[in-house]
Amino acid sequence: MSLELAANQGTAPIADQVDDSPLAIRGMTVSYGQKPVVFSVDMTVTQGAMTAIVGPNGAGKSTLLKAALGIVKPLSGQSMIYGQSLKSQRHRIAYVPQRASVDWDFPTRVIDVVLMGLYRELGLLRRIRPRHHDKAMACLDRVGMTDFAERQIGQLSGGQQQRVFLARALAQEADLYLLDEPFAGVDAATEKAIISVLKGLRDEGKTVVAVHHDLSTVNEYFDRVFMINTRKIAEGSVAEAFTAANLEKTYGGRLVTGQIDQLDLAAG
Repeated sequence: MSLELAANQGTAPIADQVDDSPLAIRGMTVSYGQKPVVFSVDMTVTQGAMTAIVGPNGAGKSTLLKAALGIVKPLSGQSMIYGQSLKSQRHRIAYVPQRASVDWDFPTRVIDVVLMGLYRELGLLRRIRPRHHDKAMACLDRVGMTDFAERQIGQLSGGQQQRVFLARALAQEADLYLLDEPFAGVDAATEKAIISVLKGLRDEGKTVVAVHHDLSTVNEYFDRVFMINTRKIAEGSVAEAFTAANLEKTYGGRLVTGQIDQLDLAAG
């Protein structure tokens, strides 16, 4: 049986239980060559919650997010945004990529990066008016970066760059925020600032999904968790799904018992 045929078997209809979900993924399979990185994965994101996607290195976390956004072409499966096609609802999504995937040598100012988040508002002429500049500055203020507005983006530290990209996402005024490892390689102050902004978005009724690598903060930062190791392992509230048993299934021998014991886990 081919990989494609295997991936398509048992795929649930995309219409089931997706009308109210900001992001619903059904039967998603992505392969690099003949090796599936993501295999027949279903995921249903809960409105108004913060969801962590966790799993070991190479488990398909970032690939799943990119496939859901159409950045990576899946072998099979599809994603729906608020029950409709990605194409029709793309304006409701803000995406923050991994910092390592960005060309930081590109000569542009911090304020210009944030203004990119206003592309729909600026229109084809890209005429920047004072209200646009004020809005971009307000987004920089929210992430504590107003003093760096005229600085070249490549001159910033990794944590500062991540804050700027979050400010660009804020400028989009999206309903669904997708972030690929937003805390990777940032200092403690930046991590605190980012999680404060993300929780603020959730409190405003927005939905946040983040690929996350630090298991010790899952319970503190997130409401829900999606656990993956090529295949879906578990999905649900942190209180129900973030268990030692599910961690063992997700990470196998990569997490020793002592490490699991140190985590703030649900019972069971």
